[in-house]
Amino acid sequence: MSRLAELIEQLCPDGVEYRALGEMGSLFGGLSGKTKSDFVEVDGACLFVTYKEVYSLLEINQIPQGRVLVSSHEKQLVLQRGDVLFTGSSENADDVGLTAVVTAGFSEPVYLNSFSTCLRWCEPAFEPGYTKYLFASTSVRAQIRRCASGVTRFNLSKKRLEGVRVPVPPLEVQREIVRILDQFTTLEAELEAELEAELEARQAQYEHYRNHLLSYESLAASGPVSWIPLREFGVWSGGGTPSKSRADYWDEGNIPWITPKDMRSSKIQNSMMNVTDRAVRESNVKLIEAPSIALVVRSSILQHTFPVAQINVGATFNQDMKTLVVDSDRFERRYIYYALSANGQEILRQTSKQGGSVNSLVVPRLMDFEIPVPALDEQQRIADLLDRFDALVNDITSGLPAEIAARRAQYEHYRDRLLSFPEKVVSRSNAS
Repeated sequence: MSRLAELIEQLCPDGVEYRALGEMGSLFGGLSGKTKSDFVEVDGACLFVTYKEVYSLLEINQIPQGRVLVSSHEKQLVLQRGDVLFTGSSENADDVGLTAVVTAGFSEPVYLNSFSTCLRWCEPAFEPGYTKYLFASTSVRAQIRRCASGVTRFNLSKKRLEGVRVPVPPLEVQREIVRILDQFTTLEAELEAELEAELEARQAQYEHYRNHLLSYESLAASGPVSWIPLREFGVWSGGGTPSKSRADYWDEGNIPWITPKDMRSSKIQNSMMNVTDRAVRESNVKLIEAPSIALVVRSSILQHTFPVAQINVGATFNQDMKTLVVDSDRFERRYIYYALSANGQEILRQTSKQGGSVNSLVVPRLMDFEIPVPALDEQQRIADLLDRFDALVNDITSGLPAEIAARRAQYEHYRDRLLSFPEKVVSRSNAS
């Protein structure tokens, strides 16, 4: 019998008590009354946990990244070890109520960003290490998701959050679960790192071959090459956003509405959000028939990456995108896609807008950007070669993301099993 099984048999053989968060703790908001000028890195600025840290981390155990000016007379929440932090708002329901637990003590005051919520326990019922896993578990996450409401922007209801019920096993049981999951987490992270390194190596190999094949020197060795600006490759279109207040533009829509967030693969068949036929007829979006090529022209991702993708379905696009329907009489669409991908960093260097709060491209400069283009039959030959190489690499690498996903699923299943307890039945006499 394992140590955990022994502890459960000894301390909670009949199950554990489930209690609502509102019974055991209180909810607090983060920083209030702050302006943009308060968030500066100067001598005397205080630490605060950013929204990004709450969103992306299971635990807060290192010095936070944020800096904010807080005067001595302000009444602001100072974080403590054991506090559970929740993202309070997001563009989708899945990202609301993501948690990070404060598992370290800090020698100076640490505050919380204004877009997050803090749960502070009124009684020492939990180990911080246990709660970091508990609030990430499938069952608790499902309850938290139901605490969010909204249409285009989702917000966490504190009142509903207070009703979320969680198991409260004895502290000894919690500590043993933490020991097991910490070890399993380390092993899983090491395996993932190995697989991700292999994936990066395969992708680098593919990009090297593609860039060599599309270089001017390589192309010129096979025949005449022309430098042609992007504007001449076909019909370019911009995008737009239908009114978010019009439910009939969005509800039960089946036409992809592609934004920079969807540009995560080289070939796109669907999107996170869809629009209706009415939106296409009445709003500022235009249906672009497939096949097309899509580029991102405004997004923070342009700081380091130039997203370009082949769109294999009729779709609409938001205003941060440009689309190209290639003139197939003169150009091979697949060649243009590969050439844009290969020249991504140079496109960013030559066309990025200087200044501004969001990274963007200067569209006239983008349209003037030239790429080397051989004869049509040579374009097709090169596109066929790259298609085969791409398929070969993807056949090899597609198994790697699948393996990573399988490892994560295995880990999550094991974690959820450890955090699942039968609920102890409390008799009326005991309850009274």
